Amino acid sequence: LALALASLLPTAGARRSQDLHCGACRALVDELEWEIAQVDPRKTIQMGSFRINPDGSQSVVEVPYARSEAHLTELLERVCEKMKEYGEKVDPATHRKSYVRVISQDGTKMDLSGVKFDGDVTSSLKFACESIAEEYEDELIEFLSHEAENVKDRLCSKRTDLCDHALHIPHDEL
Repeated sequence: LALALASLLPTAGARRSQDLHCGACRALVDELEWEIAQVDPRKTIQMGSFRINPDGSQSVVEVPYARSEAHLTELLERVCEKMKEYGEKVDPATHRKSYVRVISQDGTKMDLSGVKFDGDVTSSLKFACESIAEEYEDELIEFLSHEAENVKDRLCSKRTDLCDHALHIPHDEL
């Protein structure tokens, strides 16, 4: 019996880790997209070389600030602090963990039934968020610098494999 339990523990631990990293990635993208949406679309930043060309012109262009590399880099520095506004919810059927906001961004009432909210959850989620933001900084900036559809799925599932649960489930051999 002990041997059977010991063989199950790594799978449960791996699933918890995958749930945590997937949830952190999805929450990270949600937070970044929300922050981008809060910036005035008319706000711009000058990009390019500030050197004077031989003909007297400069190669400077103005780009929207919200999706500029400078703004996205600044957001990545502080966005994981928002993980303290998340809690853990366990699906009763699959026992998979997901992470949901416990404090709304717009002041609406939240349904917090079945949500675990404590220091362990928030610190684990914040740590996972910081790891993802550091490891995938280039990918995050690449995806978010252009307005795109399904950034969460494209980044967290396809590009990083952080959310590909079904692809990593072992199947019995025939």
